[in-house]
Amino acid sequence: MRRLRIGIDVGGTFTDAVAVDESNRAVIGQVKVPTTHRAAEGVARGIEQALKTLMEQAAVLPEEVRFIAHSTTQATNALLEGDVPTVGIVGMGDGMEGARARAETRIGDIELAPGKALHTLHAWVEGGAIAGAIAELQAGGAETIVAAAPFSVDDPTAELAIMAAAADLGLPATGTHELSSLYGLRIRTRTAVVNASILPQMTLTADQTERAVRDAGIEAPLMVMRCDGGVMSVAEMRRRPVLTILSGPAAGVAGALLFERVSRGLFLEVGGTSTDISAIRDGRVMVDYAEVGGHKTYVSSLDVRTVGIGGGSMIRVGRTDVTDVGPRSAHIASLRYAVYSDPENIVDPVLELCSPCPGDPADYACVRSANGSVVALTLACAANLLGVVPTDAYAAGSAEAARRAFAPLASALKMTPEALARQVLERAAARVSPTVRALREQYQMSASETLLVGGGGGAAALVPFLGESLGMQTRLARSHEVISPIGVALAMVREVVERSLTNPTEAQLLELRREAEEAALRSGAAAGSIDVTVEIDSARSVARAIAVGAVSIEEDPSASGELPAEELARLAGQSTGSPEGSPGAELAWRGGDWAIFCLRRETKKLLFIKSVRVEWRVLDARGVVRLAREGAHLQQGACS
Repeated sequence: MRRLRIGIDVGGTFTDAVAVDESNRAVIGQVKVPTTHRAAEGVARGIEQALKTLMEQAAVLPEEVRFIAHSTTQATNALLEGDVPTVGIVGMGDGMEGARARAETRIGDIELAPGKALHTLHAWVEGGAIAGAIAELQAGGAETIVAAAPFSVDDPTAELAIMAAAADLGLPATGTHELSSLYGLRIRTRTAVVNASILPQMTLTADQTERAVRDAGIEAPLMVMRCDGGVMSVAEMRRRPVLTILSGPAAGVAGALLFERVSRGLFLEVGGTSTDISAIRDGRVMVDYAEVGGHKTYVSSLDVRTVGIGGGSMIRVGRTDVTDVGPRSAHIASLRYAVYSDPENIVDPVLELCSPCPGDPADYACVRSANGSVVALTLACAANLLGVVPTDAYAAGSAEAARRAFAPLASALKMTPEALARQVLERAAARVSPTVRALREQYQMSASETLLVGGGGGAAALVPFLGESLGMQTRLARSHEVISPIGVALAMVREVVERSLTNPTEAQLLELRREAEEAALRSGAAAGSIDVTVEIDSARSVARAIAVGAVSIEEDPSASGELPAEELARLAGQSTGSPEGSPGAELAWRGGDWAIFCLRRETKKLLFIKSVRVEWRVLDARGVVRLAREGAHLQQGACS
């Protein structure tokens, strides 16, 4: 019987689903259905449709499914759109600490978008009048409650009492201690407020999605993508939905790590309207604390930078040249891309300038044919016209259709269609390049050894030309159009526990490890599969334990993803920037789940003088480069 993993990614336009064979990571089925934002069941309806269609088309039996998970933009969209209920904050405390906590738990309103805010009400409790304070907040319009007390990370008794009283009144509640173990009551309260604001709707979606999975006969536990690239159980999601914000971009990066085995590079997930860019170094994605309304939270999220350029970005024109590309896309304007039209339908095209949405500038280019059809001039059109899109890429279309559609604008600007297409690509690259350079600089990644990896349906329209303009190696991910659901399907359970500790003792670090392992178990990881890494941030006096585990322990070695030495050598060489690998990749040591390779490359210094550059790569059994160093030495010894 096949062992399958199903991943579902809920995007703004489409909901994608894939089935991946656990033994060899082959994609055996993929489907795309419209995201059901306006359905009575919300996005859960689209998830159900995608799952049903996938199982039918790929002939998936319920008992073959070993793992199923989904990512969702619902939490992010709710915050962006301001579609959240009023949150009541109940603060508690005594003495001097209580007086300070009273001010720190008064968060006020959090601006989510122009004209839209997350509204909060505040009540302070001294003594035992908890129920009365909650009833007062409820009468004022609060639909969900946050329990906030100083030092609750050490003793949550007061917050648990508030949460119990809220439950008695039928209100969902969040305690600040549930979301972070760090000191800093104001940020902890703000994080809890964001969590509480999305709790009701996310719980409803979780119930509906889980019901759809059970109705399909699948017994594997339903998992949900987190914003740090891991997954958690749906039960944990009901308690901490805030961990799903930005989980859409996280899914794509997980695919780059686990499916493409990117070890050092920048991953660009290119959609129709925007591009999400994130950095991968030593086989790990860079993370930071997420911001909501310009304010930091204690939610660890991938460091994702979003640029308003995608495959469907429309061309904006002035009197003499292309002034910009985007931010509006053909999707927003409800127009078809010229490049995906039949060339025979583009007859006697006439240039028109339009406003994609009411209030937009009327400088976006489209063409109207003699038959009355109107198509948009987009970035994907320019890339296909110029021939930079591989024929097997998802963004490939008709270069002839693009050329015909570009002709009227090219004539108006007194240039050839090819010159116009290059100008469009240059404008788009100029929008993205500063973000690429900023990430490279921040994470100390040189241009020569940093790979640009493209994912998403619009990847081929942007990434190859961008790499050429920046002098960087590029690669389109396999199955790049569905890299996000693949990332969801292959993701591992991940939990992060942080503590505010100065010069932590061995006992404190062991306790931190234990907490992280227990959190991973609660999130659905199998006992015995959990690996815990401890980090100490001395500058911030924070100790962090990261627990990663599988949902189920593999029974046979073929499913573990271990690679032969020859393949590991190729991947080690490829990590230097050479697409074909390096013949100098020599296996220096291998043991357990690790392999160390030495790479020697000749470099020219002056004229004919050559030198040998020695680099080292440490790879895990799946081929991910976990450490890259130059000028180091390998020393073997025994560990006590």
